[in-house]
Amino acid sequence: MTTLKERLRDDLTAAIKARDELRSSTIRLTLAAVTGAETAGKVKRELTDGEVLQVVRGEAKKRLDAATAFEGAGRTESAARERAEGVVLAEYLPKQLDDDELAAIVADAVAESGASGPQAMGAVMKIVRPKVDGVAEGGRVAAAVKAALQK
Repeated sequence: MTTLKERLRDDLTAAIKARDELRSSTIRLTLAAVTGAETAGKVKRELTDGEVLQVVRGEAKKRLDAATAFEGAGRTESAARERAEGVVLAEYLPKQLDDDELAAIVADAVAESGASGPQAMGAVMKIVRPKVDGVAEGGRVAAAVKAALQK
């Protein structure tokens, strides 16, 4: 079984051979971030797949934030490039929950906690967060919990 880091390296080689500039530069930058994370601290170490996934997730978030900033500054070409890089990185991330799946998990958590009203948001989030870690963005989760508690 190949690790995520090995998959990134293999995909980089394939992208270089295919002369896919966008893909190769995106994967190269991501591998550089993984190497940076491995050498951070006092002792160099090999990252686990989960830790590499966190690095990829961070890189994808950076692309999304940069695209938003570029659009705000009227730099549509740069924003489009950042979004395209984000699409490449999304291939390495787990599939995100859709709104219905997220709402079902939140509804179960609300029922489990017996919570009602916005003041119970923390208690419900404590139950929901471990179930959706890595497959739903924090802002989406918070919005779904808030909506469920206002019903």
